Amino acid sequence: MPRGIPRAGFRKTKNTVAKMIDAKPIKESRFTITERFGFVSDMVMMLAKGDQASVVVSGPGGLGKSHTVMKALHKAGLKDATLLDDYEIGSNVSPKNSYVVIKGHTSPKGLYRVLAENRDGVIIFDDCDSVLKDPISLNLLKAALDSYSRRVISWRADIRDEDLPQSFLFTGRVVFISNMSSNELDQAIISRSMAVDLSMTTIQKIERMRDMIKDKEFMPEYSMTFKKDAIDLIESVQDDVKELTLRTLIQVVKIRKSAGSNFKNLAVYSICG
Repeated sequence: MPRGIPRAGFRKTKNTVAKMIDAKPIKESRFTITERFGFVSDMVMMLAKGDQASVVVSGPGGLGKSHTVMKALHKAGLKDATLLDDYEIGSNVSPKNSYVVIKGHTSPKGLYRVLAENRDGVIIFDDCDSVLKDPISLNLLKAALDSYSRRVISWRADIRDEDLPQSFLFTGRVVFISNMSSNELDQAIISRSMAVDLSMTTIQKIERMRDMIKDKEFMPEYSMTFKKDAIDLIESVQDDVKELTLRTLIQVVKIRKSAGSNFKNLAVYSICG
């Protein structure tokens, strides 16, 4: 152990140094994290109205990107058609007033099908970074997001699926929600879209949590006292927390309710180890 560092404080110091070494520098923004999440809502509203073809939302996972996008879409009157089969009769859902969510891995041909089947609607690619890394998928997306008045997407390779056309006119809109930072994303996609980078410092993550508990939809069954106590506890040990996300906050709020006023030791052990 290095001289001059008390044994009780050594573990915290070591973790802090490790995080400083591993952390990637975060570009400072002139806008607060709360303002940037507000921009996400504004941009998605523009997209829902048809005034914007695509929006890119990038930044660390688990801090409410998807929730913010979906909330804006619902506010704009769009409905989730992800699980509907060809816009079921009687569902009052059509491509013009709905969106579909694509998660996980998608191959280039799978992407082509998604774009073809939803050519007039809104497509949300949520944590589907494979489409943002594959060169063939990127070419398809560039065609879909082009600035020309006519956006034609083509697949000139062999198509054995008889229901897929070799080319089609795409009038839809696309939202990308990615855990990658904006400088990791293909700049051709960024340049064709409105983009918000939600990269955050530790302090900004705490700020984001404090803002989230004001949302009536966030853990409505738990009192505000429990939520504030949980955030205060997380802030006091922020340098040692293994994963600083909303999942951490949810875990501590539940511990606060179950363990009562003696919740702190259990909570610290759970989130810090």
